[in-house]
Amino acid sequence: MADASHQPGWFSRSRPVRWLGLVGRVESREPSLVGEPIGERGGSAVPWWAMTTNPEVSVALLHPGQMGASIGAALRRAGHEVGWAADGRSQATRQRAVTAGLVQRTTVADLVGEADVVMSICPPHAALDVASQVATLGFSGTYVDANALAPTTAAKMARMVEAAGAVFVDGDIIGGPVRPGGGTRLYLSGPGAGGVAALFTGPDDPEVVVLGDDPVAASTLKMCYAAWTKGTSALLLTIDAAARRGGVREALVAEWERTQPDVPVRLRAAVAGTPAKAWRFAGEMEEIAATFADAGLPDDFAHGAAEVYRRLTHFKDGPTADGATVADAAGRPAPG
Repeated sequence: MADASHQPGWFSRSRPVRWLGLVGRVESREPSLVGEPIGERGGSAVPWWAMTTNPEVSVALLHPGQMGASIGAALRRAGHEVGWAADGRSQATRQRAVTAGLVQRTTVADLVGEADVVMSICPPHAALDVASQVATLGFSGTYVDANALAPTTAAKMARMVEAAGAVFVDGDIIGGPVRPGGGTRLYLSGPGAGGVAALFTGPDDPEVVVLGDDPVAASTLKMCYAAWTKGTSALLLTIDAAARRGGVREALVAEWERTQPDVPVRLRAAVAGTPAKAWRFAGEMEEIAATFADAGLPDDFAHGAAEVYRRLTHFKDGPTADGATVADAAGRPAPG
């Protein structure tokens, strides 16, 4: 770890972090030090690197999928060491890790044992298992979950990792994998959010937005945002399948082009981009359903969207399918 004797103020950065109130108002672009030790909830919310000039932080990335590898590369550009665990991972994952400049370790235990920060970026259905594995290893640094989870799932995870002595930071990634000009945003919340935000310093990194101390605000935002983006994609694919089966698709598209010209564009985008990701989206829609139910709202249409995505899971890693093929799959019950 870097020498902590220099204390210039822990937001000495080349780029300011956005701090938002929970109603969305920008309160400050140069925040003062926030975050007190959180006692029984975990370790100190003010990490050592927050009090150090140009620190090199050791980050364990679980796991380098397309999004995770791009976040790892951003942390590498900021001067941090970013590792990954190779055990049981695919050749495609290995190649992404090499391209991103990540340091290979064999097992999760090897990786976590050296880390100041664990950052979990994985499919929603695997997120609790990843957190449980890290907590079982006794990790006591900062645990960042940047997955699409219901607030109640995130709160359960927070209790799990904090019981092992770690600080939990809730995260939410909106946008595609990080690239110059890509507009990817990383929302963070919880008492330790500012320390995690300070890790990202480059102009091509994700834009970091700190939502405050609420430990699950980032997850709540993600669920509400994805309910629209992924929910409407599932709805459009379902409508397309129904129109094809009823023999009125041509008339429907013509009417959309006349009265709602953005809808055919959105449908084409859903057909082109959604099926290959449907294996991840099914779990995310179930988390959205849980978010609605916990808020006392109807959750049936989120469950319905999850079922649509389950019917499309076989498109993972396959070639882009045409609209008729996707519509046919959406109309068939999911295997098993």
